[in-house]
Amino acid sequence: MTPLLSTSFLPPVEYFAFLTQQEVQVESCEHYQKQSFRTRCAIFTANGRETLSLPVVHCPDKESILQTRIDYSTPWQRTLWRAIESAYGGSPFFLYYRDAIQPFFEKRYELLFDYNLQIIKTILRALRLPTVITTTDDFQPMAENDLRELIHPRRQSKADYPLRLTEPYYQVFAHKFCFVPNLSVIDLLFNLGPEAGPYLQRLRTRFQHEMNL
Repeated sequence: MTPLLSTSFLPPVEYFAFLTQQEVQVESCEHYQKQSFRTRCAIFTANGRETLSLPVVHCPDKESILQTRIDYSTPWQRTLWRAIESAYGGSPFFLYYRDAIQPFFEKRYELLFDYNLQIIKTILRALRLPTVITTTDDFQPMAENDLRELIHPRRQSKADYPLRLTEPYYQVFAHKFCFVPNLSVIDLLFNLGPEAGPYLQRLRTRFQHEMNL
């Protein structure tokens, strides 16, 4: 069954686990929602977990996610890339994958949806995952295998979050803070490299079994 996901900026690991399926669908007919993974992600720095936010141009009325524009009035690209480089510069596979990720913090994309989708496709190629991504034709409030609101910062922080990572992997600063779960997929990519794909596949199998998806 094809999972339905919202768009996401450098998505969390659990989001990417579902991208190991043959096909996934991304919601393109919703209204933009604030304070979600659509415009934020979490990384692991020398000071612990840190949230990175991508600014958008806010409209007074609800607007389609396809019309949501990125705000370049501040140098957020340089700021965010410096944070990523500081966090993962010493990770085992940062130099190997850096050239794939860094251009997204140099080139300007007008629309949030396009920007997020291209990052996701780039990471899929880096992981050699042949996933086919389709987008929705209309908005359905409810759908089968609906993960649009399940994978959300508010849900992620709750003790009963069903997509919590329980299989630790190597992290640069784990010696200071222990393992930090459910970060952006770039945490997994830069730390595990080619082993990130098999890790995600194991994770998806567990999620589907536990949630009867």
